[in-house]
Amino acid sequence: MSSGEGRRRRDNLVPLAALISREMRIEKMDKPTVKYGHAAQSRKGEDHFLIKMDCQRVPGNSSSTFSVFAIFDGHNGNAAAIYTRENLLNHILGAMPRGLGREEWIQALPRALVAGFVKTDKEFQSRGETSGTTATFVIVDRWTVTVASVGDSRCILDAQGGAVSSLTVDHRLEENVEERKRVTASGGEVGRLSIVGGVEVGPLRCWPGGLCLSRSIGDMDVGEFIVPVPYVKQVKLSNAGGRLIVASDGIWDALSSEMAAKSCRGLPAELAAKQVVKEALRTRGLKDDTTCIVVDIIPPDNSIQPPTPPKKHNMLRALLFRKKCHDSSSKLSKKLSAIGTVEELFEEGSAMLAERLGNDYSTSQSTSGLFTCVVCQIDLAPSEGISVHAGSIFSTSSKPWQGPFLCADCRNKKDAMEGKRPSGVKVA
Repeated sequence: MSSGEGRRRRDNLVPLAALISREMRIEKMDKPTVKYGHAAQSRKGEDHFLIKMDCQRVPGNSSSTFSVFAIFDGHNGNAAAIYTRENLLNHILGAMPRGLGREEWIQALPRALVAGFVKTDKEFQSRGETSGTTATFVIVDRWTVTVASVGDSRCILDAQGGAVSSLTVDHRLEENVEERKRVTASGGEVGRLSIVGGVEVGPLRCWPGGLCLSRSIGDMDVGEFIVPVPYVKQVKLSNAGGRLIVASDGIWDALSSEMAAKSCRGLPAELAAKQVVKEALRTRGLKDDTTCIVVDIIPPDNSIQPPTPPKKHNMLRALLFRKKCHDSSSKLSKKLSAIGTVEELFEEGSAMLAERLGNDYSTSQSTSGLFTCVVCQIDLAPSEGISVHAGSIFSTSSKPWQGPFLCADCRNKKDAMEGKRPSGVKVA
């Protein structure tokens, strides 16, 4: 190699600090802005929420920041809702394998969410309290949105272009036929409340206990076939962004998903949340705790803004403006639809723990070399761990002696949830 060629190569080298700075600038340009608003009206004091904007996948690394938004709608008291708000996030993060890159971390989230929900339920029930709660838990990591839910608090996505989709499934026995079949197959009874003369009133409930929901956290007095295993959906937005509306049933009993989305379009997140609550109260009144969180995922260049409502002072101009907006909105909707506004990455709603925890053997070992329970994360000797697939007709593994593993206590809970042993609940 000539000395001139060597000098040219050295001149083309870029200092490491400059490379890192360039990567950070590119990353910042690609990262959306997340803004939120919250509003609530209380009737029973059983709705609780969590908003945390500064979570980090890698402690101390600001580029690994993600956001959490959650609503917990308690019943039979607020103890379960408060406990879940304070502990669920830590249990989810505790179930995540260490040392993962961002893409691997995103892929591991669904299983960690299941483990975190089940651990939270198990721990709360050990306290001997009988209250319960719904849980709708949303993680926003750049353009990826992951939602886990039990109960009937809902999360919807209003994508740019006006397409409204649900990221949750309601676990109300009245509406969910599959859940009714699962509960009865596991040993519960489903029916309406009987009053004097044998007349049946109200929504379908599970007996014992009389709960209207088929999934929740807590509720130790209604049978373990009321499970804490969440429905999980994970989507990736396009760089057009979108709006999430997370709310308790005080909103959804009054408004459809489309009505809620439409009522606050064109408003910033903070005002949007207040408007959704105001619209629900106008429609139905304050019959239940009513809580709403609005989350806007905004492109970094703000190139696509929510449509602004037309001014009211000129009726003819407003009509023309509305027609023009409708036409351009339809074109934008078709264009975005064509390129795929929302990419679905994951969706699973099975209540069977073996199906939800998968077959990944490698993540069932702790850094100490011992096996760990995939739910409660305690260390197990190899002889103590029971495969989540052992003896399960639902197993997708051809090697049920492999992991993930459960401790004996978590295995007992799994069997009770699936109706394989009598529930420990005693009903007087």
